[in-house]
Amino acid sequence: MKEVPDITVTPTINDIARVAEVSLATVDRVLNARPGVRDKTVRKVHEAIEQLGYVRDTAAANLARGRVYDFVFILPSNSNEFLSSIVAEINRLGRSLRYERTRLSYVQVAAFDPVALARAIDDIDAGEVDGVAIFGPETPSVRDSVAHLKANGVTVVSLVADIPSSERDHYIGVDNIAAGRTAGQLLGRFLGGRSGKILVMTGSMLARDHLERRLGFDEVMARDFPDLEVLASLEGRDDPALIARLLPQTLARHSGIIGIYSSAAGNEGLLEFFNTHQPAIKPVVIAHELTPLSRHALSEGFFDAVISQDSGHLVRSAVRIMRAKSDRTPINTAQERIRIDVYLKENMLPINETE
Repeated sequence: MKEVPDITVTPTINDIARVAEVSLATVDRVLNARPGVRDKTVRKVHEAIEQLGYVRDTAAANLARGRVYDFVFILPSNSNEFLSSIVAEINRLGRSLRYERTRLSYVQVAAFDPVALARAIDDIDAGEVDGVAIFGPETPSVRDSVAHLKANGVTVVSLVADIPSSERDHYIGVDNIAAGRTAGQLLGRFLGGRSGKILVMTGSMLARDHLERRLGFDEVMARDFPDLEVLASLEGRDDPALIARLLPQTLARHSGIIGIYSSAAGNEGLLEFFNTHQPAIKPVVIAHELTPLSRHALSEGFFDAVISQDSGHLVRSAVRIMRAKSDRTPINTAQERIRIDVYLKENMLPINETE
């Protein structure tokens, strides 16, 4: 390799080509990780980059090539307000990113249906899409579909519910086990040493986020509140009609329920039950996701606390990470960490801060 020249200006790809003794086309292929370059040549180019201190201006490079980022979100099709807020954030951010050469879109598939999810992933045109954010269950068919996308150069991130056994690039969402532990501590402390039964409502035990929340919740209950009996999960599949039908049956079958942990975001059925039934002793209720419905439930005293994550942060983080992975640039881990927020009646955000 030639001796590095005395360069006093910002190094360019022309400098890299000269120092590595290769063509500009070869440098371009290496920078964009395209095939057809020998390993020895790739090493020479990277050595030249390191010696020169070259920092790639990704935005300028993309503009020169006329590149437009195309990112797709695959979401459950149920109608709970948390999902609606994610869709609203995708639409809002998509409008603002049109001027940054970034296109956002979303498709929705049947909730808790891994076959439909795998089919939706397989329908993605890997030649047209740069990144896919997936919110859905973790199953072998989904893992295989993710692997197909990755093999074709598409960045894949999991959203809200992780798919850690897949080849996904990154997970975006709260630590759901920690969220479940938080719910356990809140519920146990609100009950103040009382003894009784605890009902856990979930969407589906096929959903990893719901399963992890239950694991964290059970850990705290067993360790810190052994006088509370936690019942088997009631799977409502985020279906308000199903939840409203199952709840009276469950409460009639189990006397002494003094607390409810709603680990899913579909709270409409639970609130419908409270509006039509007046339990002799109102149970302590811990729920998930601050939405207009759960905000109303907090203000009216139906819910005692809501554990939440910022849907806007979820969408913005997904886009930043997919873009960084596509460009092979570093991720700001601190910026992309999704916080576990806890809301009481007294500290709800103003409505304009959640829209």
